[in-house]
Amino acid sequence: MNSCGDDDDNTTRVPPRDAEEVRLENEIDIQTFLETYYFEVVDNPANPNFERIVFKKLDDPDAPADASPIIEAEELTTKNLTHNEVDYQMYILNLREGATTERKPTFADSVLITYQGYTMEQSVFDGTPTPLWLDLSSTIVGFRETLVEHSGSSGFVENPDGTFAFNEDYGTGAVIIPSGLAYFNQPPTNSGIGLYEPIIFTYQLYRSRLVDHDRDGIPSYMEDLNGTRKLDDVDTDEDGFFNYVDSDDDGDEVPTSEEIIIGEDGSISFPDTNGNGTPDYLDPTYP
Repeated sequence: MNSCGDDDDNTTRVPPRDAEEVRLENEIDIQTFLETYYFEVVDNPANPNFERIVFKKLDDPDAPADASPIIEAEELTTKNLTHNEVDYQMYILNLREGATTERKPTFADSVLITYQGYTMEQSVFDGTPTPLWLDLSSTIVGFRETLVEHSGSSGFVENPDGTFAFNEDYGTGAVIIPSGLAYFNQPPTNSGIGLYEPIIFTYQLYRSRLVDHDRDGIPSYMEDLNGTRKLDDVDTDEDGFFNYVDSDDDGDEVPTSEEIIIGEDGSISFPDTNGNGTPDYLDPTYP
């Protein structure tokens, strides 16, 4: 599981190369992959909800005559992201966006998924064939920024053995992630991922749920006060606890939950009682 986790948790340490130089190299490698591979969706009788997206070389003797490169697939989309002041492009095979009745997760939510991670040489380094809940805030940038483009299934039934079968309208696809949005110079130990190597994930998104890590009434994605789409860089009261895990964000000994207003419809408002431009829950001068 740790192979889709945030790269800050890894132990490998080597001096980093220039990020823009690596980005350019990765783009060439990714384009070559898109032009020389095709994909197939393989049924999985053991778990119909765990479709396998398989990538194969066009020059493989067993490739069907009508196989076409991934670069020509109508399902292929791109997503541009700026991370650490470098502009990246991810390539997403959006096979199914998900049920329109279901919410799309935020970058700080939890998702119920199955997935597999591949190196560019098609070696599997991570994955789970059974659904598990995953906190997106703890995953690599490229993975979480892909899953926010999908929604889950419109429903499910429980099987006699306690497993679940989801309606087949859940989000599913694959993403090719440049190393700057993955592990860059810190791949997980023994993962088989090379330094500065782009990686691939296939995935199925079944459910998502809004997360409030510190249960202070403010969903965690709203604790991203500086708009970085990260949670570990805002600590308003400088007490050593980031706001998303701090139940008293301004350190005034009044819980954040008592300095906000939650409406009957679940909406949240942030009073500024003394009118100084800072909401009460972030203002240590109030009360």
